[in-house]
Amino acid sequence: MSSSEEVSWISWFCGLRGYEFFCEVDEDYIQVKFNLTGLNVQPDEEREDNPNQSDLIEQAAEMLYGLIQARYILPNRGIAQMLEKYQQADFGYCPHVYCENQPMLPVGLSDIPGEAMVKLYCPKCMDVYTPESLRHHHTDGAYFGTGFPHMLFMVHPEYRPKRPASRFVPRSSLKWLNLLTPSLFSCSFGIYLRLIGGDWAQWLTLVIPALW
Repeated sequence: MSSSEEVSWISWFCGLRGYEFFCEVDEDYIQVKFNLTGLNVQPDEEREDNPNQSDLIEQAAEMLYGLIQARYILPNRGIAQMLEKYQQADFGYCPHVYCENQPMLPVGLSDIPGEAMVKLYCPKCMDVYTPESLRHHHTDGAYFGTGFPHMLFMVHPEYRPKRPASRFVPRSSLKWLNLLTPSLFSCSFGIYLRLIGGDWAQWLTLVIPALW
């Protein structure tokens, strides 16, 4: 495969629907064997007679590219590409109300492929969320790694947003209900006792309020 064909495949792959989170890894980075050390994602011999061989090869290619990308986005060159996508909000906005549409970054919950799908990290509330679009629910989180957002803000601390100035505080009316319930009960019970009459009823109407 020639260099031009390889670059065109990368552009084609990153342009597919559902692969918007990926960045285009530079060709020269892939050509350096040291950057691929330890990555051995190839279809095994048992798959040669498989009728779905082409699908398996595509899956292996996606995994290999994803794992290469996980390394590529940690140095400055890859961070610069992802930072541009972050500034354009290509990864979406935080759904937290008080984050006020803060752009997010992709993150993995595990560095091992197949363990968890990609999540989105909000640097403002410092929480993770499931991507809103279903087409991103099948992207492996290992293709971005567990430390990428933190590395980006370590290199570019000026892009780290401040924590939300406000936060939601639940308000409950139960305390007013607790104050009103004894009075309402004693009043209603007193009316009932007056209706049935009798000295003992009059005595209870005096004792019940005192107990409350």
